Amino acid sequence: MTAKYVVGIDLGTTHTALAYAEIPSDPTAAAPPVSVLAVPQLVAQGTVEPRELLPSFFYVAHESDGPQALPWDKKRTYVVGEHARARGVDAPARVITSAKSWLCHPSVDRRGPILPAGAPEDVERVSPVEASWRYLEHLVEAWDHVVARGDEDLALAKQSVVLTVPASFDAAARELTTEAAFAAGLEDLTLLEEPQAAFYAWLASRGDAWRKEVQVGDAVLVVDVGGGTTDFSVIAALEKDGELALERVAVGDHILLGGDNMDLLLAHIVEQKMVGDAAAAGKTLELDRWQRVALQHAARGAKEKLLGDSKAKSAPIAIAGKGSKLVGSTLRAEVTRDEVQSAIIDGFFPDVDASARPQARARAALTQLGLPYAQDPAVTKHLAALLARHADALGAKAKAKTMLHPTRILFNGGVMKSGVLRERIGACLAAWLSSEGGAAPRVLEGTDLDLAVARGAAAYGLARHGRGVRIRGGTARAYYVGIEGAVPAIPGLEPPVTALCVAPLGMEEGTASDVPGQELGVVVGEKVRFRFFGSTVRRKDLVGTAIEHKKGDDLDELAPVEVDLPSEGRSEGDVVPVRLRSSVTEVGTLLLEAVPLQPRKKDERWKVELSVRSPKD
Repeated sequence: MTAKYVVGIDLGTTHTALAYAEIPSDPTAAAPPVSVLAVPQLVAQGTVEPRELLPSFFYVAHESDGPQALPWDKKRTYVVGEHARARGVDAPARVITSAKSWLCHPSVDRRGPILPAGAPEDVERVSPVEASWRYLEHLVEAWDHVVARGDEDLALAKQSVVLTVPASFDAAARELTTEAAFAAGLEDLTLLEEPQAAFYAWLASRGDAWRKEVQVGDAVLVVDVGGGTTDFSVIAALEKDGELALERVAVGDHILLGGDNMDLLLAHIVEQKMVGDAAAAGKTLELDRWQRVALQHAARGAKEKLLGDSKAKSAPIAIAGKGSKLVGSTLRAEVTRDEVQSAIIDGFFPDVDASARPQARARAALTQLGLPYAQDPAVTKHLAALLARHADALGAKAKAKTMLHPTRILFNGGVMKSGVLRERIGACLAAWLSSEGGAAPRVLEGTDLDLAVARGAAAYGLARHGRGVRIRGGTARAYYVGIEGAVPAIPGLEPPVTALCVAPLGMEEGTASDVPGQELGVVVGEKVRFRFFGSTVRRKDLVGTAIEHKKGDDLDELAPVEVDLPSEGRSEGDVVPVRLRSSVTEVGTLLLEAVPLQPRKKDERWKVELSVRSPKD
């Protein structure tokens, strides 16, 4: 049976959501409406309620908590969702947050049980992949309980699913996201970049009227600031064969900067208040690690309340105290709307010149194995850098400018729900473009920023079935494999490396290409390492373009892939002459195949995916 529904899933750092629409059987019928699933979840011990957002929090229950019962599982020993989020204040050592950010952290074992980070030995740990899998699994179970109701043909595993990822996710992070989805039973899967999903949501909300608001020559800047990442994308309106077409022409680098960073700042401000209040009372206060984590959870709630649509002017914050020197058994403080807005605007959205760039501070030799947050917290500096780096993204007419000039702007992400933050970004853009004779971009009024990505993913699913306009994009960066030069060994001198383009920027999903160029050899029968590189700015490189890798060549080295290629009857360490073939899978991951020039059997080849997965012959 073919799928009845297209389903869009926003697997967010802070919240996860699911939207869906029925696939019309009549090809001439209008596009159906997109609905949002109210996800049943524990909101308190023993209380299950449906909510449109499933908080991306994972609570490892203590045996004294008893079963964390759900309608479909009465004996569950862990919680995801609202109740897990709430437990972050009183049991922070047992709560996993920001699993999505860990999923793209190349310096840790993302399949290893490392979360909750720093938790005591008695707390069971899981991997970032498993945490992501559990969020998706909860959606699967909730859908089957609410929608399918025992009908196997309506089970979520039988539907056409579009899962969103940050535009800046590299191929390894995309592959790990796909693995989590497969573990949850979602195999009819397509990946979609979150900024594109937000734009699809806007297109769907406007119907055919969008063509009056975006016209040929417009460039739409999507500013997506969520819980864990800041993503920038530029979508151009072009004329193709006499019709208006949309194409994603620029993507920002992966920036681990978002609401999590802001929570840490507010937690620090509140801690200083608590310390000051204790000192005024003649007491000494020093928070331990887990109190600071609890404070971060509490600060997140205050931030969302005071930056959102709430009319509240202040928010109370309370965490558990301990020790005889503390003021009572609970530590309390209050933050005001003005304090929150001032701290976040000045700290994360400063008013800077167009020439401003993110600064990298000197780092200590030893550091904790935590998330690799962006070193410069100024979102506006990262935006200025993106526009300058992609000044020629719109072709020859843009080359005279020092930065790309967007004409429209679409905001997305929970942080952008704040009107004062949207105004600050708009003011910066207006000033930058005015200095080069450009006009301020007009804001495209978006949909619900919490649900836009999920809704847009479902709308994209409908577009794939001919019910809407498609945005052309392909890969967000060009990919290269490192080829080590054959030179004599010289002490202290590394052999030269040539970066061979195997997937140009914008290579479409579901396409493949033979890689022309020099004859290559692959080592079999022993562990080898593949070096991969990526670039978001090298637009003219084609498959087979060879670049002598050196500092400043616009190539970023990605996490290496270590594999043990089977010898298939050859001797260990043999170098087998091969030709390369690359493809971008339907889910948007890069697959590189080494095809022997003299195969030992039919269809013999070695496959290497840009991830840490072992290859298959």
